Amino acid sequence: MLEPTHNNELPPIPGKRYFTIGEVSNLCAVKPHVLRYWEAEFPQLKPVKRRGNRRYYQRGDVELVRVIRGLLYEEGYTIGGARQRLTSEDGPSPVAVMAAVSDSLRDLQAAKSLLQLND
Repeated sequence: MLEPTHNNELPPIPGKRYFTIGEVSNLCAVKPHVLRYWEAEFPQLKPVKRRGNRRYYQRGDVELVRVIRGLLYEEGYTIGGARQRLTSEDGPSPVAVMAAVSDSLRDLQAAKSLLQLND
């Protein structure tokens, strides 16, 4: 598993609609029991529950888990502090910022591949 301070080294999020808790665990380098705990602590994190009470996370949920992970492991916030930071109205939410950064990175990678094809 990756060290907590290596959030930028996490694997890219595939273009799927739903992810299982095991997949999210691998994508975010967080154990499944930690994800279940964070669901209880962060009201924003609400994966879809289906048959047999199985959790299915959407892309936004995975990005939110990465934001929470960054706040707790990299920036040193407590659970309460991270919860407050996510719900504060001071500027754009960390989830919106992460989504914008992800989209920009995807666009840059597409542009890079187009430029390499023209060479």
